[in-house]
Amino acid sequence: MTTARFIKIGENGKQLTPSAKAWVAVLDTQTKLMWAAEPVIVDDWKSATEKRVAKELKASKVAGKSGWRIPTVEELFLLADRTRTERPAIDVTFFPDCPSDWFWTSTTYAPSPGDCAWHVYFCNGSAGWSYRYYGGFVRAVRARQS
Repeated sequence: MTTARFIKIGENGKQLTPSAKAWVAVLDTQTKLMWAAEPVIVDDWKSATEKRVAKELKASKVAGKSGWRIPTVEELFLLADRTRTERPAIDVTFFPDCPSDWFWTSTTYAPSPGDCAWHVYFCNGSAGWSYRYYGGFVRAVRARQS
């Protein structure tokens, strides 16, 4: 029996059926990471990692869980589906409202960590770095805990 890669999670943190019409998080059974279903729009990387978004995510109770954070580039890149021929490059059954746009990560760009950071581009599933003053999106993540 094959286990589905993604599982929908309800507001109470419980697993939902694949046919559920509303969910707040998605559990990745391969990585054991839980992802917020809804992306957050941000003005720039700093607002994503240091200010409003990071503080709100850590304190929020999405799916009845706290401890949300900005993902690393390695974590977020695993959500990109580069086999898709239509945009966005992600499983739209579980992430139906994903913009075909940049999603910031917490990973800074080593040659210029004060100015640049890594993002995943869900238009085509690629990863790259950009200047941290650009706007974009964030998809929160947390480690699954029993």
